[in-house]
Amino acid sequence: MRGVKCVNLGLPKTGTTTLAFALEKAGWRVADHKVRRIHTRDPGLGGTFVGRQLYNGYFEGDPFKYVDLYDALSEISVLKGDTSLWPQCDYAMIKAMRLARPDMLFVATWRPAEETSDSMRRWNNLGSDRLPAGAIPGLPLGYGASDSERIQWINGHYDMLNDIFGDDPRYLRLDVGAENARAQLAAHVGRKLPWWGKMNVNSGGDTASKGAA
Repeated sequence: MRGVKCVNLGLPKTGTTTLAFALEKAGWRVADHKVRRIHTRDPGLGGTFVGRQLYNGYFEGDPFKYVDLYDALSEISVLKGDTSLWPQCDYAMIKAMRLARPDMLFVATWRPAEETSDSMRRWNNLGSDRLPAGAIPGLPLGYGASDSERIQWINGHYDMLNDIFGDDPRYLRLDVGAENARAQLAAHVGRKLPWWGKMNVNSGGDTASKGAA
């Protein structure tokens, strides 16, 4: 299949950068948060957010229209300034992706909600300021400053994905801390993974991604 073959629907701070690095080492071109200028000569595309381009394509009839220079998308949410885009939390977007690519593979990187919430709290004011100030599906303006609110939102997100995908073999909830995480991912995407480890680790020592940088 040409273009995007796998999309990560996991939330920030669940190992999205680890996923990106592992897939890159396996030979795929991966978009992690932004469309990199080294990957395109289009000045209107390079440097833009993956989430922005997914929505641009979505409203033009194909969510992958502007990101098909990649094999996989590992971090698709954006929370920066006034920009708050969460394709992985948007049922209509997920449905459009599945309809556009019936053979599309989906991964949802996952860590226990308590760990994810704590990582969000400690990552560049994400938990303290940006989440409560953002307009986020499942976490309206003013919510998300406390662990209890973040944990409920995190659990709700993965429950939603379970409801959407059920036992669909094209979907994998990937516990990035599991001993067999590497084997699960390799089997899911059908590629050998030369590398698996921890990338973009918080100062506190947990596995984390740039997330909604």
